[in-house]
Amino acid sequence: TITIVDTTSPVLTIPADYTAECSDEHPMDDASATDNCGEVVITVDEVTTAGSCAGDYVITRTFTATDDCGNATTDTQTITIIDTTAPVLTIPADYTAECSDEHPMDAASATDNCGEVTISVEEVTTPGACAGDYTITRTFTATDDCGNATTDTQTITIIDTTAPEFTFVPADY
Repeated sequence: TITIVDTTSPVLTIPADYTAECSDEHPMDDASATDNCGEVVITVDEVTTAGSCAGDYVITRTFTATDDCGNATTDTQTITIIDTTAPVLTIPADYTAECSDEHPMDAASATDNCGEVTISVEEVTTPGACAGDYTITRTFTATDDCGNATTDTQTITIIDTTAPEFTFVPADY
């Protein structure tokens, strides 16, 4: 009696490890396997591990190829997702206004490729040559969950070009 025993594990080919920006495509390609004696079944176990922020995480995909005789081969693909893109910041335009006019302090807006954005603003007022002349410098910073930031500055120039008007002029005598 001749007994033929299959003790050879399947040959497993898995997708390559890769690193991608959180807003990019994340292909979840399939693995393939061949066996010397029969059919192969491939199973995938996927685990996602959170990183330090919402846009950073690691996907670990463990592929196992098992043949009809129970011989198995296992290999792991690691997909690293990162957020290195700063938010896109839109700020109000610079302007010059007369000191007696309205001085709108409009808000900025921002978008991010992978998460929430926080906008902070710092205002510095620099005196001019007289009380009615000054400059307001507003520095806006948009920061995403992963600490990527964009900064831009708005300059508001306030001027006094209006001459005083007499409200009471005594009569000639």
